Amino acid sequence: MNAHLSVQPLVPAWQTELAKAFTNITDLLDFLNLQPEGLPLSDQAIQNFSMRVPVGFANCMEKGNPNDPLLKQVLPVSDELNTFPDFINDPVGDLEAAKLGGIIHKYHGRILLITTGGCAINCRYCFRRNFPYADLQMNKTRLSLVLQYLHDNPDISEVILSGGDPLLLNDNRLGQLVEKISQFHHIQRIRIHSRIPIVLPSRITPQLLEIFSRIPQQIIMVLHCNHGNEISPEVITACSLLKQHQILLFNQAVLLKDVNDQAEQLIALSEKLFANNIIPYYLHLLDKATGTGHFDVKTSRAISIMNEVKANLPGYLVPKLVREIPGESSKTGVFF
Repeated sequence: MNAHLSVQPLVPAWQTELAKAFTNITDLLDFLNLQPEGLPLSDQAIQNFSMRVPVGFANCMEKGNPNDPLLKQVLPVSDELNTFPDFINDPVGDLEAAKLGGIIHKYHGRILLITTGGCAINCRYCFRRNFPYADLQMNKTRLSLVLQYLHDNPDISEVILSGGDPLLLNDNRLGQLVEKISQFHHIQRIRIHSRIPIVLPSRITPQLLEIFSRIPQQIIMVLHCNHGNEISPEVITACSLLKQHQILLFNQAVLLKDVNDQAEQLIALSEKLFANNIIPYYLHLLDKATGTGHFDVKTSRAISIMNEVKANLPGYLVPKLVREIPGESSKTGVFF
């Protein structure tokens, strides 16, 4: 072997899969055997908020169906250009609560860290689709500010990793982050908010699980799954591996018009989540972010749906219907 030739490190399979994600409308529609004619597509919408759809998630869609509930979550459409009253760029008050270092400190005893601006999938209803990530996402300088903040605030017992999606960080960066956080004895729990086990389950690798196994604190993972069709065999395997490593799994969904705003869809979602050891925890009313108004479900309709869900499921399978109101000390319950 030529001594001057360097051996390139292998790219993890999940990163290779992510690189193959659909990023333009034509390729996605071709994959789904759909024609653009008759669809309310918008190039301007994709310029405002880029498109990214992992192939595995697209595989869960029904080919030839323009009304597939998973497709509706990711397809850039002209409705995103409409303006709606009260829909703004920062609908949950994150910027007002932001501290130095990408820290968002809204609620007593816990802080949220903006670890990255990237996601494996760009959901069109995202409440942070207009978020100034460059100003707040984690870097080495901001990490030192986070650690100082934790030192100065011993009443903080839980750190929430958010983004973007924290599991998009590579193993080295994520491992260093959680290990540094875990050194503070007053931190009892590390919570990770991630859609990646649902949309890119290949990310749940032995190396990632080994990182979590080194952390003395309880690891909680809050998944984001809106429809039962998102739970593929690969997702089931990934969630089983997380559970085997004593990671508690909860789910939060968003109530979305023409996606999951039927009681039978939510019932099926709860049943499938629980069958795979995932607690259906929250169902969020839509956060009113600019460009998302066409997904909105009125509160009265949401309560009607939840009454039907409650009548057909045991209480532990009924998620809490909540909304986030800026300035409040917790999520605001709408239906329990």
